[in-house]
Amino acid sequence: MKYERPAYLAEGIKTTDYRLMFSDNIVKLPVPEHPISVRENFRRAYKRQNPLWIPNSRTDFTAVMIAGLTGAGEADWSRKDRYDWQDWFGVEWTYVPEAGGPMLKPGTQYLDDILNWEKGVKFPDLGDYDIEGLCKKFMETYDKEKILHVNIGLGCTERLVALLGGYTEAMVALALEPEAVGDFLNAFVDFEIKTVDKLLEYIPIDMITYHDDWGTERDTFFGEKMMEDIVFNPTKKLFGYINSKGICLEHHCCGNIKRFLPYMAQLGADFLQIQARANNIPLFKKEWGDKLGFNVNVTPDAADAQSVIKSVRDMVDTYAAGGGVYGTVVASDPEAVWTGIMELYYYSREFYDAEQGR
Repeated sequence: MKYERPAYLAEGIKTTDYRLMFSDNIVKLPVPEHPISVRENFRRAYKRQNPLWIPNSRTDFTAVMIAGLTGAGEADWSRKDRYDWQDWFGVEWTYVPEAGGPMLKPGTQYLDDILNWEKGVKFPDLGDYDIEGLCKKFMETYDKEKILHVNIGLGCTERLVALLGGYTEAMVALALEPEAVGDFLNAFVDFEIKTVDKLLEYIPIDMITYHDDWGTERDTFFGEKMMEDIVFNPTKKLFGYINSKGICLEHHCCGNIKRFLPYMAQLGADFLQIQARANNIPLFKKEWGDKLGFNVNVTPDAADAQSVIKSVRDMVDTYAAGGGVYGTVVASDPEAVWTGIMELYYYSREFYDAEQGR
């Protein structure tokens, strides 16, 4: 062990308070002394240019949902009750705590026919939102040493599903009206580009997460031909724009999406955030690690130090080679969180020291 791991809440260790995701619980996180800036190391990680440690989303990132920067409707994930809300396209949702997230409100259908999208879909007018004020307020407390990570929410096919009232309706539209769907997706991407452009006037975005789920845990919702003919080009346009701004692009995509990996590599996503139980991510790393990066959760079997350390080391040994990975330590016990973060930082430093000959 090349680097000494500080004990939990050890005297003299710099700490910061952190609110656990989907919770009001606050834990103390250690703040290691870094040999290079967090931002420089992150750039090296997603560019696969000799990072010094695996970036950790809990310590290295400041994450914000797009609703917090625009004022658009968004679910309150910390609430424990079931409630309805409306997004900025006018689509109605129900937050379902048993499912851990928002679902389309049963019976809602904003648009009954994709052929009517030009008249039926009202794109939000960015001038109606105090984006400048919200962004400036956010920047008052933003830690400028960290990666600014913006989650822009629903992507092309997810927005199609939301407007049409469900996956059945959206898949029928893809099959029967490919030209109309393609036209809508291109218009939606133009709106997304305008939105990101507006945000960039006020905040220095380092990373964007784009949500577009393409499958169930069994298989994808649609096939390769629909991907090639309808979904690929609008998505490529958006990804290319984000990449052109020097912003790291992460594609969150639920489902068993193995068949789409060649397209994902061509699209230019820097990271994939995909389901471990639906995909063989270690195999994907071996086969696609030179083109695609991965966000990988570290989920210990138990809160004891031995279990936490083993989980972290297994993750590093599996994914660290060559860069292209960042990690998220998933634990709720404060000491387990501390142990996991320290081990991920120091063990990955030892890994990269050895890989890079230090």
